[in-house]
Amino acid sequence: NCAVSWQGTHINIVDTPGHADFGGEVERALSMVDGVVLLIDAQEGPMPQTRFVTRKALALGLKPIVVVNKVDKPGARPDYVINAAFDLFDKLGANDEQLDFPVVYASGLNGWSALEPGAPGEQWGEDMTPLFETIVKHVPAHQGDPKAPLQLQISSLDYSTFVGRIGVGRINAGTLKPATDVLVMEGPDGKSYKGRINQVLKFEGLERVQASVAGPGDIVLVNGIEDIGIGVTLTDLAKPQPLPMLRVDEPTLTMNFSVNTSPLAGREGKFVTSRQVWDRLQKELQSNVALRVQETAEEGVFEVSGRGELHLTILLENMRREGYELAVGKPRVVFREVDGERHEPIELLTVDIEEGHQGGVMQALGERKGELANMESDGRGRVRLDYRIPARGLIGFQTEFLNLTRGTGLISNIFDGYEAWRGEIASRKNGVLVSQDDGEIITYALGKLDDRGRMFVRPGDAVYEGMIVGIHNRDNDIVVNPVRTKQLTNFRVSGKEDAIKITPPIILTLEYAVEFIEDDELVEITPKSIRLRKRFLKEHERKRASRGA
Repeated sequence: NCAVSWQGTHINIVDTPGHADFGGEVERALSMVDGVVLLIDAQEGPMPQTRFVTRKALALGLKPIVVVNKVDKPGARPDYVINAAFDLFDKLGANDEQLDFPVVYASGLNGWSALEPGAPGEQWGEDMTPLFETIVKHVPAHQGDPKAPLQLQISSLDYSTFVGRIGVGRINAGTLKPATDVLVMEGPDGKSYKGRINQVLKFEGLERVQASVAGPGDIVLVNGIEDIGIGVTLTDLAKPQPLPMLRVDEPTLTMNFSVNTSPLAGREGKFVTSRQVWDRLQKELQSNVALRVQETAEEGVFEVSGRGELHLTILLENMRREGYELAVGKPRVVFREVDGERHEPIELLTVDIEEGHQGGVMQALGERKGELANMESDGRGRVRLDYRIPARGLIGFQTEFLNLTRGTGLISNIFDGYEAWRGEIASRKNGVLVSQDDGEIITYALGKLDDRGRMFVRPGDAVYEGMIVGIHNRDNDIVVNPVRTKQLTNFRVSGKEDAIKITPPIILTLEYAVEFIEDDELVEITPKSIRLRKRFLKEHERKRASRGA
């Protein structure tokens, strides 16, 4: 759960919320560094993504520097955070040198750091000099011989429409110049082929500049090799010295992307055909190495697999901003067969909630097959719960969690591994309201439907048969008429009629829509709108499909 950026000879790994799960990106980035700084909140302590990134760093033999940030907060508890970090390192198998980590106290917002703790509410240091000096002292300089044979391992990919695929990596040994012939090797025992590097670029701040020569320790971008991939080593033709291939984590979640076939298709987007959607997904594969795309037996439907719900919704959001129209199905986890037994991805989940909401949250997670691993109170009215829960149990939980905690809860999760299938998990409890006609939403009709449930639409919105217009109060789906108008008569009454009052609709976001739908429903995504619909728009088609199921 990190955003990785390269700046000069430094790699910034920025902790981010949500579940994009760029685990492979983090591991490949860590393979290019000589040291790491582990940033921990002085109040929250180590989070699930902290555990994930730290495990990768310790496994590579890196010695972390622990920075306890936000020590100026009223609820800061730096001593607890340091002890929790030590326990975390111990559980992750750190050696004695890694357990003897240096500690720096800091307030990033106020721009100071210190090596010794101070009094609460006071400033402990003058500036960031202590942190800088600690990094210089404890991070070793890169050891590489510029006269040795070239050894450059590709750790990430980029893409340009002008030069094609671009490989990013750090030079371990040797010297690299533009217009150089190299041997591209897929590990010591893999296949190899000859290639020619056209350009060599370095980083200056956030800019990329062409370089005439690059040496050991430099992070460079190279182009000219069309089929360059993650983990390959660019080495000398005469004296090849390949490195072991880097592992790319497999996808854990899959969704079906299809052409938008609703009656409103083509009104808002520029790219609406299956060929255009397929070409865009193929372009994404050039740089998004954790993504998998394959065609299905159904025409115009593509199976897209990624490293989590956020990973896929980011792709969808980018596509709709670029002018694409498409429809997507419900996310599904990727199962594995281990010794003839079905295994599923498991997540480490941490929730930080008020004690009054603890019962409801624990009941909801229990229904989703979650197992409580740890519970800890901070003594100030809040409690932290650590769970191990199937990835499919978290689909749709975000909205329920916000409702259970009245918006005061904090939640984060990270992929942990595969375990045996834990059984069926109950699906959505409420049914939906499905439109029976095409037309425009009428205020009068919404007033009649207001007591049936919450709406997704407003008066004046376009609607079509089979489109989902709201959530039903009960557990069954019903067909409604949201375009019904009031019948006019010559019967008159004295006084004014009562004004029609309707409940404000639920605002559909991409994340909420993807979590909300069931197997027989789709999310229609356009540059301007997000709509929910049934897979089969006609009522008789839905009945036939349910009988077949």
